[in-house]
Amino acid sequence: MMCDPYQLDESTGVRIPPEPVHHREQEYNSQGHEVLAAMQRDHFWYRGRHRFLLHAVNQWAVPHFPHESSPRVIDLGGGCGGWVRYLAEGSPWIAPELAMGDSSAHALALAAQPLPSHAQLYQTDLLNLQWTDRWDCAFLLDVLEHIPDHQAALRQIQQAMAPGGLLFVTVPALNAFWSYVDEVGYHQRRYQVKDFTSLAPSTGWKLLDCRYFMFFLSPLLWFSRAIQARKVQPLTFDERLKLAQKGDAVPPFLVNQGLAAIFASETPIGHHLKFPWGTSILAVLQKPEA
Repeated sequence: MMCDPYQLDESTGVRIPPEPVHHREQEYNSQGHEVLAAMQRDHFWYRGRHRFLLHAVNQWAVPHFPHESSPRVIDLGGGCGGWVRYLAEGSPWIAPELAMGDSSAHALALAAQPLPSHAQLYQTDLLNLQWTDRWDCAFLLDVLEHIPDHQAALRQIQQAMAPGGLLFVTVPALNAFWSYVDEVGYHQRRYQVKDFTSLAPSTGWKLLDCRYFMFFLSPLLWFSRAIQARKVQPLTFDERLKLAQKGDAVPPFLVNQGLAAIFASETPIGHHLKFPWGTSILAVLQKPEA
């Protein structure tokens, strides 16, 4: 196995790099991590995203990395570990070397419990990963929109990937859905599918696939945000943040189950045909072979 510059901190169980990592609160506020942990486990939106993403993994990664190849897999900016847990439970393909990275020590501490026992934790800075040809498959899920220099982050990940490695990216889509939730979430931008046709090659990636998802529920989201727009206009930033966090709570059981069923119906439909729009985008990128 390739030499890894990260060293295990026995007191926390987290691997840390030679150059210390400082979590940038202005890009991702750690106050919401407890809410995020519950959302990643139960919220209809995460359940739908995970289902849609797992189908893409089975479509692209499973045939690309046969089981005997033992691919090295990491979720970068993985928050509280919800996707890694889902992937480990939902894919028989998943590699024995499974990891999650995040810049926040708080998020990593919350992630330790739900992750499978063999999963490794890394404290990482997406603008200074300090790896070369280290990983075969990586995930960057609703992270890129937080980073002012998203091109620099994609170049860092490209350097950290082995030749032929795959990167799965999800981001929020379309400025029509921009709202106070993006503002208090420190989002720098929302994306269009066409953005990746230039962003991928300019950062050293080959774009394999790019498509919208959360199409069926998009009218409901747009309508709810439009109603809230006037309500939040006189509120302070902190008041808007509290309102957004309240909105992030898992809905009542029947509502959550109903919305989850609608979102779940996008898989596999949304992989066989491309939705004309959606509130999110899934992109699959590949590092060119050496």
